[in-house]
Amino acid sequence: MNLDEGQRKKVAEWIAQGLKLSEIQTRLADELGLRLTYMDVRLLVDDLKLTPKDVTPSQAASPILQGPPGAPPARGAKPAASPQPQTSSEAGGVSLSVDQVARPNAIASGKVTFSDGNKAEWYFDQMGRLGLIPTQPGYRPPPDDLQEFQAALEMELARMGF
Repeated sequence: MNLDEGQRKKVAEWIAQGLKLSEIQTRLADELGLRLTYMDVRLLVDDLKLTPKDVTPSQAASPILQGPPGAPPARGAKPAASPQPQTSSEAGGVSLSVDQVARPNAIASGKVTFSDGNKAEWYFDQMGRLGLIPTQPGYRPPPDDLQEFQAALEMELARMGF
């Protein structure tokens, strides 16, 4: 696709504004009368040696846990098993680790030690629900520890790319 200098500047300006390729495709059709496929727009931007800006996700969509344990994560959030080695994260008196291979029927799993020394295994099931399996039957962690655990888990999974 050959564009004149004015059209090239327009496309470069749109990229600088942070428009997505689909939005550039629409503007090319609406403002310049050029009907291009998405792939054509992609190749055009590449030919012009332009790089679209990365769009940062909204803060509302990024938290993995948004409620009490057992509540499903935000729609679209998909925690999964990590091929990375087991890692550990500490937040206050709570420490947690993420398993290298998730436990059966879980998307992601790991272990947590609460401030009182009690331990539990955690997991996300295939529906995105968080579960805790304490080593001491009937154990319930203090509410403050649960909040620390959720925050540490969210940070650790985000660090790992979830």
